[in-house]
Formats: sequence, C-alpha cells, structure tokens
Amino acid sequence: MNNTPLADARALHATASAFDAQRGKLPVPGDPHRSPDSVAVARQISELGQMMTDLGDEVLFRAASQDREAHTARVITSFAAAVGPVGEAASALGSVAHQLSFLDQTEHLRDRPDAREAREVAALVIGNALGMADTALRDAADALHAASTTVSPPSVRFQAARSRSTIAAPSPVPSSASAPAAASPPNRITRGR
Repeated sequence: MNNTPLADARALHATASAFDAQRGKLPVPGDPHRSPDSVAVARQISELGQMMTDLGDEVLFRAASQDREAHTARVITSFAAAVGPVGEAASALGSVAHQLSFLDQTEHLRDRPDAREAREVAALVIGNALGMADTALRDAADALHAASTTVSPPSVRFQAARSRSTIAAPSPVPSSASAPAAASPPNRITRGR
C-alpha cells in the first residue's frame, strides 16, 4: 500500500462509499422490504465491526510508516475520527437487536395491555436507534468524502483552468476622429433592432 495523496484520497473515498453502502442497508420500520430483522441487524453489526478494524488498520499503517508525507497527518486524523461514528452506529444497531429480541420474546403476550405498551416503546426505541445509526454513518461518510478532496491534489484540468487568466483584454477604443458622435461606451456590445 502506498501513501501518495492520490492513493490516500482514493482510500478515504472508498471508505466513505462503504459507509454510504451501510446506510443503504439500514432497516426501515414499516417498509415491508427493509423492515428490521434480527439476522440482518446482527450481520450489519458484524460488518460495522469489520469496518472499525479496517479503520484501525488504516490509521496503524500510516502512523507506523517511516516515510510520512505532508498530507499523512490529515489522513490519519480523518480515518481515526471515523471510528467514533462507526462505533455509534454499531451501538445503535446493538440497541435495535436488543429490542427485536424483546419483541420476539413477548410476541405471545402482544394482546395484554401492559405488554402492548412495552412493545410500542420497543418499536419507538428501534426507530430512534435506526435514526441515530443513519446520522452517524452519514456524518462519517460526509467527513471522509470531504477529507478525500482536501488530500488529493487538484486534477490537471482544474490546475489548467485555474492558471488561465480570468481578466479579459480591453476592447480597442476607437480614435476620436473616426468615432461616431453617439458611440457606445467601450466594452459595451450594441445590437441592431
């Protein structure tokens, strides 16, 4: 693995895209195609755990490198900062798994008033926890996408466009002898009617 600005920007971008993909997998209460499922939530917790390990490896690789580049500190900071939101998302999904287990255990009591209330609270907790997981993953992805643009050098096209002059050359001013009496001001385009 090399630590050039372009390679690091790609790694940041790829990790941000992985967070976006995890957001896309989050269950959606009330959606029959993406409703919370114990197995799917547990699998996603496991995937987030792997992502935390991957983030740790990214930080470790760069921190242990003997030949650090000028941009390396920003990359380390960006990957390290993403660990917190991934942990928050995993923790929120742990809460979802806990509540789903409770709902499974109390399914046979669903008609009892006291159990119905507790089950309604569990559904609210699930919704809130999924919202927290979504926010944490979005924040981490957005931060990594932003970091990837600051680490990578500007593209060749961008540098070429930036190097071009944005000041237009002045329009030639007609001499007073040949200029008509009601001439338009310089740099103004006149159109026939």
